[in-house]
Amino acid sequence: MQRRFMGLVAAGAAFGMTVMLAGCGTTGGSDGVTLRLVAADYGNGAADSSRTYWDDLARDFESRNPGIKVDVDVYSWKDVDRKVAEMVDAGNAPDIAQIGAYADYANQDKLYRVEELVTIPTQANFLPMLIEAGQTGSAQYGLPFAASTRLLFFNEELFDDAGVEAPKTWQELRVAAQKLKARGVTYPFALPLGSEESQAETMIWLLSGGGGYRDRNGGEYQIDSEQNIRTFSWLKEKLVTPGLTGPVPPGKLDRAQAFEAFTRGEVGMLNGHPTLMQQAEKKGVKVGMVPMPGAEGQAEASMGVADWMMAFKQHGHRKEIGRFLDFAYSDKNVLEFSDRYDILPVTVSASETMAADTKHKDLWEFLAALPTSELYPSGEMSWAKVSASVKQNIGKAVAPDGSPAVVLNRIANDAAKAEIEVDASK
Repeated sequence: MQRRFMGLVAAGAAFGMTVMLAGCGTTGGSDGVTLRLVAADYGNGAADSSRTYWDDLARDFESRNPGIKVDVDVYSWKDVDRKVAEMVDAGNAPDIAQIGAYADYANQDKLYRVEELVTIPTQANFLPMLIEAGQTGSAQYGLPFAASTRLLFFNEELFDDAGVEAPKTWQELRVAAQKLKARGVTYPFALPLGSEESQAETMIWLLSGGGGYRDRNGGEYQIDSEQNIRTFSWLKEKLVTPGLTGPVPPGKLDRAQAFEAFTRGEVGMLNGHPTLMQQAEKKGVKVGMVPMPGAEGQAEASMGVADWMMAFKQHGHRKEIGRFLDFAYSDKNVLEFSDRYDILPVTVSASETMAADTKHKDLWEFLAALPTSELYPSGEMSWAKVSASVKQNIGKAVAPDGSPAVVLNRIANDAAKAEIEVDASK
C-alpha cells in the first residue's frame, strides 16, 4: 500500500510543476464577506449528518480568518443537485457547492477554474486520476471532494450457512446465489437498478464484462456494444429470471433499499462501498469483501466514484473561496471527513497517511483499487443526460418482457442526442 501511494506522491508533485502560478487563494485580507456553502449529506440522519462536520469546519475557519463568515446548507443526496440548480436558475448561486457534477455549470461559464482558487500545493496534491476527472476541456473546474470504490460485499454468516465461498467468476456468483436461495435468503444477490443510483450498478457490471459506458481509446459512448449486451443478457438469463435477485424487481429496487436489506441480514451479496461496511457492522452483520468477479475471473477494472466541489463566480468572492478551500483540503480536515463516513480521501498526502495507519485497515482494499478504477465521464457535458437515461431505462433490460439489446440501444441513442446538443451549444 505504501509503495503504491509513494508513486502517487511523485505523480502529484510532477503535476504541480506544470500548474500555472495562478493559485492565490490565501493572499490578502477580507472585510465582511459571507460565503454560502451548499453540501450533500453523507449521514443517515440527524445523529451523523454532515451538517455537524461543515458547521465545525466553518467555525474553525472563521476563527482563523476574521472578516469571512461561512453559511452552510446541507441537503440529502436526493435533493442537493436540484437545490443548487434552482439557486443558479434563480440568479442566486451559492459561492461553493459540494454536489455530484460540475460540467454543466462549467459549460455555462459559471465556475472559477481551480487554478484561480487554490494554491499550487493544494491543487497538485489531488490524486492524479481525480485531477483529470475534474477537467472539462483543458481546464479543471471540479475539485474532488470524496471518493470511493466498489467491491462485492457478502454476508459471511449466510455464506457459511450455505457452504459457499466468495465468488471469483460470474459462474461462481450464480452458483452461490442458487445455494443462498435454497437456504431461504431473501435476496441472494441484490441488484438495484431502480432510479436512485442505477448508473453505478450498471457501470460495475459493464466493467466486469469487459465493456463500459465509453470507448477507452477514442472516448466515444459504446453503451450498446456487444460486450455490454452480453453482460446484461447474462444478468437477465442467469440471475434475474431464475429468481436469484430477490422479491423486488431490479428495476424497482433502489440502492438505499438494497443497503438497508443488507444491514438487516437479508442479502447474501451486493455491490457496496465503504460507508455500507460501517453501517452493516454497526448492525452486527459480518461483512466479507472481494473484488467484483468477471465473466472468466476478477474484473479487469473496478468502478470508482468521486463527488465534486465547485466555486461559482456570480458573487465575485474568488479570494475568500480560495482561502476556505485551501483550509478545507488540509490533511486534518480531509482525514476527519474520511474517518466519519468511511470515505476515501482525495489527496495524495491524506491517502498516504491512511495507507500507513492500521486503524484504516478495513479501507485499504478500497484505497488500493482507487488509482486504477474508472470513474463516470463526469467531465463530459452530455453525461448528466446519459446518466438520467440509464436511471430511467436500465431496469427494463432485465424485466421479463425486456430486451437488453433494445434497452441499451435506446440509451445509446439518448447519448448520441446529448452529444449533438452539446456540440450545438458550443
